[in-house]
This record gives sequence, C-alpha cells and structure tokens, in this order.
Amino acid sequence: MLKKGLFITFEGCDGCGKTTQLELLAKYLQDKGYDVIVTREPGAKGLGEKLREILLNYDGEVSSNCESFLFLADRAQHIDTIIKPAIENGKIVLCDRHIDSTAAYQGYGRGLDLARINYLNELATSGVKPDLTLLFDVDTETSMQRVGKNKDRMESAGIEFQEKVRKGYLELAKNEPQRIKIFDSRKTIEQLHQEVLAIVAAIL
Repeated sequence: MLKKGLFITFEGCDGCGKTTQLELLAKYLQDKGYDVIVTREPGAKGLGEKLREILLNYDGEVSSNCESFLFLADRAQHIDTIIKPAIENGKIVLCDRHIDSTAAYQGYGRGLDLARINYLNELATSGVKPDLTLLFDVDTETSMQRVGKNKDRMESAGIEFQEKVRKGYLELAKNEPQRIKIFDSRKTIEQLHQEVLAIVAAIL
C-alpha cells in the first residue's frame, strides 16, 4: 500500500477513449497489487447516480448556472465520501472526469466565468486536487462520430459547443503542463495505454 494515495483523473471530449484507458490502467495497477478505486463524475456510487441521471438525461430546460451547480454538488459529495477517504487510506483513485470537465464544459463551452468556476471548484473539493490528469484529445468530428446517434444531453449540445470544449481543454493543459498531460486519441488503444503507463510509472 502507498503511504499516500494517488488521485488521477481522465479528461477529454466525448468519444475520446478516456474510459477505455482508465479501465486498462486500473487492471494493470490491480495486477501489480495496488489498491485501486475506479469512479466517475457525475455519477459516483450513491447520491451521484441520481444527480447523473438529471444532468445527462433531463429533457427540460436547464440553465447554465444550474447545470454547473449540480456538477459541483456531485463533486462535493464525491470528494467527501469517496475520493478523500480513499487517498487518505493509501489507495489509487482513478476518476473519469473531474474539475477540468466543469472548466471545459461550463466555462469554455457555456461561457460561464472561469474565475468563478475555479473558486467554486476549490470549495467543492476542499482543496483536494488531482496529482495527475490525463487528457485525451480528439478532433470534434471524430468525437461525434464515435459517440453515434444515441447522445445524452451534453453530447447533443452541438458541434460549435463541442469545439469550444475541446479548445478549453487544450487551454487548461497549456496553463498546467505539470499536472495535465495530453494524449493523441488518434493513436491505437495499445499505443495510448503504453504512453499512459510511462507517465503513471513516473509518479508511483
């Protein structure tokens, strides 16, 4: 067991392959004997599952402010009940989406004030921040092709919105190069997996 746990997040536009890479890394680490927690935002076990249903499938109007606060509420619950306790117990937490999703989708995508989002993220997480963020970059056209016809509410927001989100992610990575590492999702699953292992090995 690690003396101090690790918190690794996986980010990117829909269809970027981040979830596949998370699952591959989880299996690799578990096979090596590490205690791994796999989780996601929105929709961590418990209350998060109900919030996910509202955020992704509610068919009525949802204001941008309401949307951001629902994501933040999910995050606060997630940090307090799952992520922070796991890290304190020396576990490796692998999380599918976290703070950077809110900045990319609600900040760059919806046009909400980034400074306010950063402040609210700080409140929701009680200052807990990922040790490493793996960002899987894919062009918008490929992203939408991979998602297919059955889109959730966020995936259905349109090409212009998705392009803003992608550009937002790249800007976030530019601002925090030590934490956020970019991967080219046009590569094969195995190529990406090997690149991920190389980055993660450096912090284990």
